[in-house]
Amino acid sequence: MHKMKWTTALAAGAFALAGASASASACEITVGLVLELTGPAGQYGQAGAKSVEMAFRDINEAGGVHDGCKLVTDTRDSQSQGNVAVDQATQLVNIKKVPVIIGGIISSVSIPVLTSVTATAGVVQVSPASSSPTLTALARDGKTGGNFFRTITSDALQGTAAAKYAIDQGLTKLALIHVNNDFGVNMAKEFSAAYEKLGGTITSTTPYNEKQSSYAAEASAAMSGEPQGLYLVSYPVDGATIARAWISQGGPQTFLLNDGMNSTDFIESVGAKFLENAYGTSSGTTPTRSTEYFYANYKDFSGGIEPSAPAADRSYDAGAIVGLAIAQAGSTESAAIRAAIPQVVAAGGEPIYAGKEEFARALSLIKDGKAIKYEGVIGPVGFDQYGDITGPFRLWKIASGEVTTVGQMSAADVMAVKEELASK
Repeated sequence: MHKMKWTTALAAGAFALAGASASASACEITVGLVLELTGPAGQYGQAGAKSVEMAFRDINEAGGVHDGCKLVTDTRDSQSQGNVAVDQATQLVNIKKVPVIIGGIISSVSIPVLTSVTATAGVVQVSPASSSPTLTALARDGKTGGNFFRTITSDALQGTAAAKYAIDQGLTKLALIHVNNDFGVNMAKEFSAAYEKLGGTITSTTPYNEKQSSYAAEASAAMSGEPQGLYLVSYPVDGATIARAWISQGGPQTFLLNDGMNSTDFIESVGAKFLENAYGTSSGTTPTRSTEYFYANYKDFSGGIEPSAPAADRSYDAGAIVGLAIAQAGSTESAAIRAAIPQVVAAGGEPIYAGKEEFARALSLIKDGKAIKYEGVIGPVGFDQYGDITGPFRLWKIASGEVTTVGQMSAADVMAVKEELASK
């Protein structure tokens, strides 16, 4: 049985399982977190970790799962590196015996954890923010064992949304610089295919390797062909270095940015005055009561992190779905939790929202054998056979140093564009 610790202070002969402790709560169920707390994606992982902790706090304060068990996290830093993530996930699965791992944030962390650890061990893995189409392909090829889920839409859709947004802004001639990992390569591929079919021209495509002190060579290479601007697929730290190199070499101060570049650190590092023509796309939300709750409470809980921080909203949903699935499963076995995850968001259940009071209602319904449908911070979602969700995309622009939402493309809108492009 996976890690589940029972204690009682009232009766020495009370029922106990392996791993009993004489401390704290009557029962603890540990979920592993492998998140990017440091490295290029550190800002995302720190926000995500706080979100999961908040979701678990809310469920615990609602009464906990399995008649009072508390959900606790064992959080490990992947350092934004796949090999480090694999080592940490292996420890969590083999030593701590966790039934679920939440993570990673970036695809280059989530994919090796999935292929090297969770899929082979039969342990559930839920990523809040890994958007690579490779994850769908692995599921389609039967290499995940059905163990993988994510609360973000695939880049196969985001690339299409970004291409349409660029064309709609009159950006018909762009240079492309992308991080040279699974996420960056796939994002560039999906964007390029859609953008060119929509009539856009990519003047150059330049991959880059992470953590370089200078990206002057990459910026210079991307200047060829007289682009109108730069589509930068990156993370805040390296992305800021690249953007500064682009600007210093006289590149047009017009940018298209991926979801992870929605970052105050990026804006401050580059300088707001250089980003007045910066546009971006992110996985969007369909606002619910959960959205209102999260935006009203997350900043205080997290110690000052904005609720709009990349990965924050969907990490809360990942934690909430995992916690409710553990309750629904009535077990700490991975197989039971895996089966319960789609059930707690399935159509036909009683709508449930974020927060202590709503989770108390959910736990009561589950105990009575009734179906629930968690409608999260990012909106109502469901999982397909590959663990994917579909959802809208937020269209944003940087104005006076702030990220401002200017529109949204619904999931249906994006699919309509894809279908149109498929016929060309």
